[in-house]
Amino acid sequence: MTADHGNLSALVDRNLEAGLGDKAALLGPQGTVGYAELHRRMCAMGRALRALGVEREQRVLLVLDDSPAFFTAFLGAARIGAVPVPVPLTSRTGPEQIRFYAADSYARAAVVEADRYEELAPALRETGVTVISSGPSGPTGGLCLPDLVQAHDGALDPAATHPEDPALWLYSSGSTGNPKGVVHLQRDIAPVCRRYAGEVLGLTRDDVHLSTTKLFHAYGLGNSLLFPLWSGAASVLLPGFPAPHLVLESIERLRPTVLFSVPALYNAMPRSPEAGRRDLGSLRLCVSAAETLPVHVWQRWRDLSGLEVLDGVGSTEMLHVYCSNSPRALRPGSSGKAVPGYRIRLVRPEGGEVEGPGSGEMYVQGGSMMDRYWHQADRTRSVLHGTWYRTGDRYRRDEDGYYWFEGRADDMLKVSGLWVAPTEIETVLQQHPEVAEAGVVGVDTDRLTRIKAFVVLHHAEQGSEDLARRLRQWCKQRLSSHQFPHLVEFVAALPRTATGKIQRFALRAREDAAADGGAGNAETARAG
Repeated sequence: MTADHGNLSALVDRNLEAGLGDKAALLGPQGTVGYAELHRRMCAMGRALRALGVEREQRVLLVLDDSPAFFTAFLGAARIGAVPVPVPLTSRTGPEQIRFYAADSYARAAVVEADRYEELAPALRETGVTVISSGPSGPTGGLCLPDLVQAHDGALDPAATHPEDPALWLYSSGSTGNPKGVVHLQRDIAPVCRRYAGEVLGLTRDDVHLSTTKLFHAYGLGNSLLFPLWSGAASVLLPGFPAPHLVLESIERLRPTVLFSVPALYNAMPRSPEAGRRDLGSLRLCVSAAETLPVHVWQRWRDLSGLEVLDGVGSTEMLHVYCSNSPRALRPGSSGKAVPGYRIRLVRPEGGEVEGPGSGEMYVQGGSMMDRYWHQADRTRSVLHGTWYRTGDRYRRDEDGYYWFEGRADDMLKVSGLWVAPTEIETVLQQHPEVAEAGVVGVDTDRLTRIKAFVVLHHAEQGSEDLARRLRQWCKQRLSSHQFPHLVEFVAALPRTATGKIQRFALRAREDAAADGGAGNAETARAG
């Protein structure tokens, strides 16, 4: 068994064997944890879970914020061949969602954030799950992680898992609807770590990672757990919401060398009052994913930090990024080129592969592809085509082999007989000085498809019919005649996934509900 293809918890052992026991593995407000101490906690947690009756391949739900407790629970479950299942935990996560995850995954145990324990534990117990609090002292008669680790301290060899055994589950972010359980195998770990983290980003044991995306998402799990453990680096763990000023303050205080974030934050941080006051000099590399990074946001961040952001695209189904810009091949506004070891092809709507430059739906092939969606065979068949994963993203490949995002294949709009990519309009709107964010969908008006833009302003009180008219004119001057938004609605916020992707299905549902109600929105301005 090796850390490359066997039990993923053996990555920690590999770092001890390399003499990194005293090196920091985790940094943050909850203190510093070295690799030797992480190894001790991992083994103790594995012994504790085994004592609680958790067996190989049984699921352990992680309802946790980014913290040392997440690492302890995740690696402890992996150590005994059980399957860690991180699930989204936000301020909006309630008992109903947690009950779904527990029932859907047939979880045997769950580790729950201490300050959410009283709220969420009853829903878990209803499904027969053994519930553990992450806190320093559990409720009366309950189980808590620190006590379990102390009581079960001792050595524990990693379970002799096979490369084809399940390693972890992740739930999809839900940009297209209900979450799906994504099953990843032990063999999926090495390709993203070796190819993307190693060959594209050049991450080493000297790096300190800071990810604004949480560990419960594939992007965050790779950034903060898989990649650092692979190389022997350290991770900065920030609990709570990554507000721009907090991220900037953490960069100055904890001195990360690599920042993993998303376009929304790269856009917001330069606008923060802290932007000009914080020292960002420790950073050597900045990475973005989740949605396309607009050129003006890329430029704004470079003006602040002096660093060029490497934008890429990935998915939960492929575990991490499979197409990316690199320090040696960078084209702002694009998603870069295929990561080494991965292959990409574009397929036309009518079928047939696009050769050379052109547009089509992106399919990707690589060693980190998921095994299946849990209990959703039809959905699995719809996206896995032999060794190829159908991403659902529409891309254009230019003459130099760079890929440019045009939108979700099912988000494309046909207006006046011509195809329109919502992302093109959103990018132009976001270049307007008064616009913070924009989301574009198609709406039916008199049996015709019309373009509607939902716009978030920097200053909400500026929303007016006159501004809506000026925004339409702004788009007319920069886009083709069939691409400007016919309708503009000012909103307080856009519905987004945990990683910042716009949930256009939610915008469409909102519009459908308004139409069914027979009433328009007072803040909606129509093209005159």
